[in-house]
Amino acid sequence: MKTLDTRTASRIYPWVVVGLLWGVALLNYMDRQMLSTMKNAMEADITELQSAANFGRLMAIFLWIYGLISPVAGAVADRISRKWLIVTSLFVWSAVTYGMGYANTFNQLYCLRAVMGISEALYIPAGLAMIADWHRDRSRSLAVGIHMTGLYTGQAIGGFGATVAAAFTWHTTFHWFGIIGMAYALILVLFLHENKEAVAARRMNRMTAGEAGRGGQFKTLFKGFGLLFSNVAFWAILFYFAAPSLPGWATKNWLPTLFSDSLGIPMSQAGPIATITIAVSSFIGVIVGGILSDRWVRRNLRGRVYTGAIGLGLTIPSLLLLGFSHNLVGVVGAGLLFGVGYGMFDANNMPILCQFVSDRYRATAYGIMNMIGVFAGAAVTNILGKWTDGGDLGAGFAWLSVIVAAAIAIQLKFLHPKTDNML
Repeated sequence: MKTLDTRTASRIYPWVVVGLLWGVALLNYMDRQMLSTMKNAMEADITELQSAANFGRLMAIFLWIYGLISPVAGAVADRISRKWLIVTSLFVWSAVTYGMGYANTFNQLYCLRAVMGISEALYIPAGLAMIADWHRDRSRSLAVGIHMTGLYTGQAIGGFGATVAAAFTWHTTFHWFGIIGMAYALILVLFLHENKEAVAARRMNRMTAGEAGRGGQFKTLFKGFGLLFSNVAFWAILFYFAAPSLPGWATKNWLPTLFSDSLGIPMSQAGPIATITIAVSSFIGVIVGGILSDRWVRRNLRGRVYTGAIGLGLTIPSLLLLGFSHNLVGVVGAGLLFGVGYGMFDANNMPILCQFVSDRYRATAYGIMNMIGVFAGAAVTNILGKWTDGGDLGAGFAWLSVIVAAAIAIQLKFLHPKTDNML
């Protein structure tokens, strides 16, 4: 059997990295999501879960911890080995998932869920930064987009947690999902490698900037935050990322309810229709958005910005249709349009960030963006809950289109990249 020559290996391995991290992304969303479907199976053994308020606390602690830790996680990913951070993060949250199968009290679940928030927050900034290291030009948006489909797949599979628990037990479900993750972490130890050229370039840039040496790592932590927040383009990117996060989280948390109310069908039917609609169309969106952006940027440095704007533009009519349609074709069509548009946006977040932020601070920047997105999601989930109680959920979705339109205007006004890969 012939071995691959160096040139062929250099072309293939960046996609091997995407494939390996796709599996991590799947496990990241699957392990966090499956708890939401297993309440009924668990409440017989842990009676506190019979209270919706307690279950809400259990879900909320993950989001608050995840959001607060994200900027720190990004800063850490810019300063230590991204490979080992990813491996450790995966192993810890998988061990937590395994441990949840042994939980006997609500307090034990609550603490484990908090630890999961910390360990899972460490992954996304490091994972996307590693992909950006390996895909530095013509394939960056497509690579990020493919990785994002792992998140979508994990979210969908996590929804079957209750199905597995019904066939076995909720204890066994947590055990096996945890074992799978820990085993996969060992696979990453063997096959996941960092881009040595990118690592060397970051080290050289730090030495040039006087950030190396004793105390340098600590000092550069604050310097990184200062440089990011003094960058007008980064503020524009933050708003560009946060604004679409509002309808993004709204669809994750409230779309089944909206489908049920608008179409007058039971949740047992509305849930699968909503989930499948968004999952399938998002898959299409990230692939289309990735390919379009990677080709457009070769001719125009604003190609990635324009691709993201087109994607967000598609979500505006979809949000209006979701708000005011009351027939199957209109509502499902709106869901499909939203998924395609949001997928195009999702595939270009890190590539656009790479045009304005040095590779020394990319993970830090994405960690901050991740925090803002999660907190925006927590806020909109609460607000739409109140609108739902008032019978105005559809109007809430429609109003979100105004915020998205503002994000597009700010993006096009302020984002004028001078390079596709800021060093």
